[in-house]
Amino acid sequence: MFGMGHYEIIIILIVILLVFGAKRIPEMAQGLGKGIKEFRKAMKDVKDEVDISERLPSDTIKPEPAPDQEAQQVTPPPASPAPPPVPSKGNSVSGSAKEETSQG
Repeated sequence: MFGMGHYEIIIILIVILLVFGAKRIPEMAQGLGKGIKEFRKAMKDVKDEVDISERLPSDTIKPEPAPDQEAQQVTPPPASPAPPPVPSKGNSVSGSAKEETSQG
């Protein structure tokens, strides 16, 4: 296995046991297992997505609009232009107009 003998593997396992402790090793193994599981799931999802995109080229896929959407796509008649706004008596456009009327 990887060019290592049985004795080398046993020594490495003993060093790991001494460094991390007996309680920490199962937690690490569990986290490693979950990480590998998530990685495999993500790889499978990507593979499935690539397979789907290879089977159906994008230039041949043209979704047909639903009958409800066809009715909504009809353009409405043009609306008449809105009348210009009428200024009220209390509102003035600029403060200088008020000053001119009070001075003069």
